[in-house]
Amino acid sequence: MISRRHLAEVIGERTLQVHDSKKLAKAVAAYLLDTHDTDDLESLIRDIMEYRAQHGVVEAVAVSAHDLSNDAIRDLEAILKKEHPRAKSVHIISRKDPSVVGGVRLQMANEQLDLTIKDRLDEFKRLTASIKE
Repeated sequence: MISRRHLAEVIGERTLQVHDSKKLAKAVAAYLLDTHDTDDLESLIRDIMEYRAQHGVVEAVAVSAHDLSNDAIRDLEAILKKEHPRAKSVHIISRKDPSVVGGVRLQMANEQLDLTIKDRLDEFKRLTASIKE
C-alpha cells in the first residue's frame, strides 16, 4: 500500500496538463474504490491540488449564493494570480451554496479566502466587541 502523499504526487505529476477537474476526480475515485480507500478521497484531492499548485497550476472552488458572472470569475482569477505570482495557470470552479448570503468564498487546497458578507459581519462584530472591552 502506498501512502496518500505519494499517491497524490504521482497523480499530481501525471495530471499537470489536465484542466478537467471532473475527469481527474473520476479517475481518483475509481482508484480509491478499487483499493477500498474511499474515506481518503477529500484528503487526497486536497493533496493533489497542493502538489499541482506547487507546480504552477492553482485551482480553487468559488462558493457563492448565485452563479458567478464571467467578469466575477476573471476578477477572482486576478486575485489568485496576484496571490500566486508563479502560477502558470489558474482555474476556478463555481459552486452554488444558498447559505452564502452574499459575496464569495474561495477554497483552495490548504487555504481559504472568505469574501462573504457573513465573514465581514463576523469581523465587524469581533472588532466592536473588542472596543467595548
